[in-house]
Amino acid sequence: MGKGDYVKKIVCFIVLAAVSIVWMFPVLWAVLTSFKSEYEIQGSGFHLIPQEWTLENYLQLVVDNESAPVFQWFLNSLIIAAGHMLLVLVIVSLAAYGFTRLQFKFRSQLFNILLATMMLPSVINLIPNFKIVDTLGWTNTVLAVIVPGAASVYNLFLVKQFMDAIPKELDESAFVDGANRFQIFWHIILPLSRPVLTVVALFSFTGSWNDFLWPSIVMTDIDKLPITPGLQLLQGQYMTYPGIGTAGAILALIPTFLLYLVAQKSFMQSMSLNSGIK
Repeated sequence: MGKGDYVKKIVCFIVLAAVSIVWMFPVLWAVLTSFKSEYEIQGSGFHLIPQEWTLENYLQLVVDNESAPVFQWFLNSLIIAAGHMLLVLVIVSLAAYGFTRLQFKFRSQLFNILLATMMLPSVINLIPNFKIVDTLGWTNTVLAVIVPGAASVYNLFLVKQFMDAIPKELDESAFVDGANRFQIFWHIILPLSRPVLTVVALFSFTGSWNDFLWPSIVMTDIDKLPITPGLQLLQGQYMTYPGIGTAGAILALIPTFLLYLVAQKSFMQSMSLNSGIK
């Protein structure tokens, strides 16, 4: 290794370390703040490390379970995010397989039209989506937050690009052995597409978990809210107690953080479009 390469590595390490600190500092500050007393948080001066560690904020979330049912919101979010994730995987994998393997009229044109819809801001769909949900009688139900957005064009594009890299000779060999389309999809395409489907599942789960605007529109009962819009109510309920709001935010962060830790290997594999091909 030459001296120039060594210097480049040192510079890259310093830059990446600085960026990591910038990204992680707010999270670290929130975690440590959740263990501070309200007196210390609102007192004068800034202390990153709590002078006196306390679980008071988390205990308050458990005690006040009527006006701020945090754990019910947490359970609602798990059901909604998991249901949305599964529905996305079913729709996107079948649609991507159709665009990749099936020959039908205007296939390319239809896919290009779908890609063009990505140029439109999602906020313009709020009123049409609400009218559809209200007409179906789904308002204030989990279906109102699980079904809309399940046919994500971005996820479809991601999975289709991955499936395009799977050799079509595998399909032909399976046809010779007597397999039908569904058997090829289930036993060949899906197993090879596992890395990209894992990433789609990760994106879908976290996107649904972190969604604030749409659940705030279609959900009216406090007990049925997911945790992200629920935290807004928590802020209003405890306006002068930022420690409790911070503790609620940390609880909301845990599932997505654990999910990223579990799925990070598949996430890196999906960066290569032929990583699933042996």
